Amino acid sequence: MTGTDTDENAYQALSETTAHDDPRWAFGTGMDDELAAEITAAVPDGADPADLALYCLMLGDDALVISHRLSEWVSNAPELEEEVALANTALDLLGQARILLSRGGHVEGLSSTAASAGPDGRGRDEDALAYFRTETDFRNVAIAELSDDRDFGQAIARLLVFSTWRLALLYRLQTSADPVIAAVAVKGVRELAYHRDYAARWTLRLGDGTDESHRRMQAGLDAVWPYVDELFRTSDVERRLVGADVAVDPAELREEVDAVLDEVIGRATLTRPQRAAAGTIGGRGGRHGVHTEQLGNVLATMQALARAHPGASW
Repeated sequence: MTGTDTDENAYQALSETTAHDDPRWAFGTGMDDELAAEITAAVPDGADPADLALYCLMLGDDALVISHRLSEWVSNAPELEEEVALANTALDLLGQARILLSRGGHVEGLSSTAASAGPDGRGRDEDALAYFRTETDFRNVAIAELSDDRDFGQAIARLLVFSTWRLALLYRLQTSADPVIAAVAVKGVRELAYHRDYAARWTLRLGDGTDESHRRMQAGLDAVWPYVDELFRTSDVERRLVGADVAVDPAELREEVDAVLDEVIGRATLTRPQRAAAGTIGGRGGRHGVHTEQLGNVLATMQALARAHPGASW
């Protein structure tokens, strides 16, 4: 690498400081004071606090769980540069999760139906929501919790589908009547655009590469495809919040997401999988707290330290 190649140096960011000049950026994502103040903003007119709290958990849990899955690639990716890229992607999503869970926890304290609201009217904070809920309390979509079995092609397939869908969702949520969701969306569309581009480039590289890379990229798509349909199912909570201009009906995203995925899959000389959708239990899925057995493995690892030392600080 020459001295003029710094714009393409994936490691340059490691020595740079953030906008707040915090050299500890790699250990957390933080939130600026202005956004932190928005956490306690009033619930938008027409929105039920219990619904808004659950919707924030849905969006936050999606980001939190897949962030953890992506972090599993640190020290396991095929190249050091990909470890950095996947770790930064995980941190972007963790930042979204922190804000959304903080908002959800605050709003649930305003709901008279929130069983977890304490006598002071406060809901749970982001750490309590991340580390001390059980599987049935999480509201993430199944694709976020899936193991990729340490197969890079499957990890890329999952990221391609998830980032394409979440980018379409957050793009529309920029005009949400809830100021916190809107703020997360405005920042998130820039992050998700990179995530989608990264996944698409790797899909092209693997799909249109060697016979072996093509086979494994196709196998990765085949593995995640049964969980695509869930992304476009509309829960009752989402339906009610659409009427309050807070949420987006995920069913409306299908055409756009399919078009992007078909374009990438076609250019990568891959085949759109013909796989039956993963079933639900009585019509209930991740948005209702019904998950695959893999979420338990995620939470066992993610929550172990906090549960072993509740309330500890360093």
